[in-house]
Amino acid sequence: MGVIDSLKQTSSKAMDTGETYLKKTQEYYTLKAFQQLAFSASLLSKLLLVCSLVFLGFIFLVVGGVIALGEHLNSLPLACLVIGFVLIVIAVIVFFFRKHIDTAVIRKLSKEFFN
Repeated sequence: MGVIDSLKQTSSKAMDTGETYLKKTQEYYTLKAFQQLAFSASLLSKLLLVCSLVFLGFIFLVVGGVIALGEHLNSLPLACLVIGFVLIVIAVIVFFFRKHIDTAVIRKLSKEFFN
């Protein structure tokens, strides 16, 4: 009977150790998921705030540039056309480099996300 009792105690200890391990692992992954969620939410909030301010600044620069160019060319509609054309050229350049931009963003986020 001593061997059977010893096996029972050993298996009980192994079960207890396994349950403790599973609980701690679950707690760890819960905290890790919370950390990643908090990081993502923080990054998204900062990105939204900065991008909206940059967008407003860009709008003011474009309007100011149109007015200044309109005075220089003595034609406000011509200045709007020139600025619009420049913005379309910039958009096309960004479109052609979109894969490079995606790669850079994914690299940056993967370093932060998986650390």
